[in-house]
Amino acid sequence: MRYFAKISYLGCAYSGFQWQQNRRTVQGELNRACQELFGVPCAVTGCSRTDSGVHAEDFSLTIDVPSGGACVPPAALPRAIAAHLPKDISLFYACEADESFHARYDVLYKEYVYRISVSPISDPFLSGRAWQYHYPILPDACERMNRAGAYLVGRHDFYAFKNDDGVERDAVRTLKWLRVSEHKKTEEARADGIKADAHLGSELLVSVAADGFLYNMVRIITGTLADVAVGRIDPDDIPLILESKQRARAGVTAPPDGLYLHRVVYARLPKI
Repeated sequence: MRYFAKISYLGCAYSGFQWQQNRRTVQGELNRACQELFGVPCAVTGCSRTDSGVHAEDFSLTIDVPSGGACVPPAALPRAIAAHLPKDISLFYACEADESFHARYDVLYKEYVYRISVSPISDPFLSGRAWQYHYPILPDACERMNRAGAYLVGRHDFYAFKNDDGVERDAVRTLKWLRVSEHKKTEEARADGIKADAHLGSELLVSVAADGFLYNMVRIITGTLADVAVGRIDPDDIPLILESKQRARAGVTAPPDGLYLHRVVYARLPKI
């Protein structure tokens, strides 16, 4: 039987999704949990690889249970497998899938959200969950970032936004959208009268969707937009960076902490 399932996870403790020898991964935990639940080794296939430390709010996968495995109705799978999963992984939806459906190859597009917390002082509650950016950004940073991002929307060769270690030969991808929003942090009244001005700042959310992403592509785009936000890169330089196909022309690679796989959309429904 093939299940289609959706999971969410906090990636802080994992070396990415895909199974690796002698490393703790999300797929490794799912393999173990499925074997414990069904009583037989199962094949878990994910919609994507995520880097070490990257999170997922809506990650799609299939679970193939061979004959001889325990019979668990799809609707009961989330509750049944919960006791076998660590607290930072949650399987929240499942249905039966067509045998021809593939969790990775049938993806129409994926959307990532990158979270940047702009403040001179670190927030311990955001450790590992956002890029804590300590540099002052320009007053019109959000507008500048959106202007720069608009140049990236469409079909382009994103070689300049690809990590040199990536194995992809074809760097052409189609960005469906790129949006940056800003939420200003406001000071809350404290009973002791202390004003924690140093904690004030803003949160920037970068939302980007594409038919596919190169290795570290979202993190390099985000790092480039951060350089735009502080004035190191002009928004109108983005076309020149694209045309150069030179990784050194783009910005830094943002850390994995703030990256979330937000949504996966399929060309066809997996449900039978």
